[in-house]
Parts: sequence; C-alpha cells; structure tokens
Amino acid sequence: MAKYITAFLDKAKISVDILKQNGGIRGSFYTFFRTDDLKNGTVVGKDKYGNTYYENNRYFVGRNRWVIYNDNVYLEYDGSQVPAEWYGWLHYKTDLPPTVKPPVHYKWMIDHIENKSGTEEAYMPCSTTKSKIQAWDPNAKKE
Repeated sequence: MAKYITAFLDKAKISVDILKQNGGIRGSFYTFFRTDDLKNGTVVGKDKYGNTYYENNRYFVGRNRWVIYNDNVYLEYDGSQVPAEWYGWLHYKTDLPPTVKPPVHYKWMIDHIENKSGTEEAYMPCSTTKSKIQAWDPNAKKE
C-alpha cells in the first residue's frame, strides 16, 4: 500500500511542477490551447526569433526535446520557424545545443527565413508565356 501512496505523491508532484512551469492554471490552459500538450523541462536555450527550447529526459526519446514558439506568432507557428542549428539539436543530429557549441558562420551564409508558402508573402514567379488554360469568367458576354 505504501508504494501506491508514494507513486501517487510522485505523480502529484510532477503535475504541480508542470502547472508551475506553465504559469499556473491559466498559463497551463493557454499552453495547452496553443500546443495540445503540457510538459515540464529545463530550458536549454532561446534563439534570436524568441523560440524557447526545452529538454526533459524523463520522456521518451523523440518526445524529450521540444520547442515553444514565440508568443508573437500565436497559432501561426510552423516547423520552418526553427533555425537550422536548433533543428539539428531537436532531431538528434547533435547532442550539443547551439548554446554550448555555436555553429560555424561564414560571410556568404544568409540569415534563416521561414517558409512563406500559403501566405500573402509567398513567392510567385512572373511568367511571360501565354497561359494554355483560360479561366472561366461568369461575367463574360456570350458571343
């Protein structure tokens, strides 16, 4: 019976720690609304875009490293908002986060840009060739 009580108390302590780290009950609801998950872990680092990276080895490998995106993006977060150096750490290409071993940066390297597909800022190439397909226009006069 004592081991069940101890297990229950351990789970209760973990639950309280999760609530504390996520900002209490209100913050936990907000985090759960944004990410569909509540976890606690140690902060490994923060990138220049405001994303925060966490790790907790109590969870399974593959779920023990995660990112909480900047609050400015609200629900419009996307995996392409993670810079390459943090992507490598999140996906176990390296065990050293960029805060411990910064990546090599050359003059010719450009800054990270997120994928803008599906937004107003998406790249649309301009074409000079005539379209092979004519779109239907409901207001066009019949001849």
